[in-house]
Amino acid sequence: MKIAITAASGHLGLAILNELKRLLEVQYTPQGELVEGSEDQTSRLVAIARDPSKLADSGVEVRQGDYGSVEQMQQAFAGVDTAVLVSTPAGVGDRVALHRNVIKAALAAGVRKVIYTSVIGNGDEMQTMYAPMAEVNRQAEQDLQESGLIWIRCRNGLYLEFDVAHILNAAAEGVFRNNGGEGYCAYITRNELAIAFARLALAGHCDNRVVNLVGDAYTQEQLVEMVNHCAEINVRYEMSSDEECLAKMTPVRGAEVAAMLTGCYQAIRNGAFDVPSDFEEIVGIGCKPMQLMILEVVAGIRASN
Repeated sequence: MKIAITAASGHLGLAILNELKRLLEVQYTPQGELVEGSEDQTSRLVAIARDPSKLADSGVEVRQGDYGSVEQMQQAFAGVDTAVLVSTPAGVGDRVALHRNVIKAALAAGVRKVIYTSVIGNGDEMQTMYAPMAEVNRQAEQDLQESGLIWIRCRNGLYLEFDVAHILNAAAEGVFRNNGGEGYCAYITRNELAIAFARLALAGHCDNRVVNLVGDAYTQEQLVEMVNHCAEINVRYEMSSDEECLAKMTPVRGAEVAAMLTGCYQAIRNGAFDVPSDFEEIVGIGCKPMQLMILEVVAGIRASN
């Protein structure tokens, strides 16, 4: 049975694709011996992207698929049993309509199961400027649940990569500022998310469930302290007001994204992203410790510079 990953040329989609490839390739023991019964099953994978040329070296079947076209997505889903639907980022058109297009296409193509990459939140995020972002994802969750497809609504923790990069950049000034305050937030890296999504795509034990894919929760000050230790820098955390965050980000990111990011830290401040994790149930082991994830992120950032 084929497994499709949408937006497979993006950061999360590509991480999921690579993890599925790793699991479906021929397996060997640590001593280099072939695992009994192991065979290459990577032919089961279908990578879907608006620009297939970006996945020319992926080693799997690549199909063109744009969320803006139900017909194109239906063709991309031909013969697919399970699809991982990677949500669209903020600032990209009518996101509710785009997600609905993909769900309609999956139904028309005969897809059996769709796994959706949503965002965490215990409901308190709806009282912040992050609400529009959350509402888009909750609507997609609802549309998927009402579609008749088998579904899994995966609520991803905040990407650790983003804030670690911001903290590293803040080293020049020595201060990392946002409006998150003393709220706790559950972070996770894309690579850890990919491990969970790959297991969900290959198993059936979480069908028709909402699951939280997160690591441990920390405050902004605790996060900065851990990045200081792992990256050998000296940055302190300083809380700023919502107004200051908006004023700083709007000229750079535009009004919509600036409001979303300011609202994201508002949600951290009010505890909306301090949620329990289902990661261990899905993967069999817990999410990597925060400091180990930070070390990996820092190494990746520095290697790319």
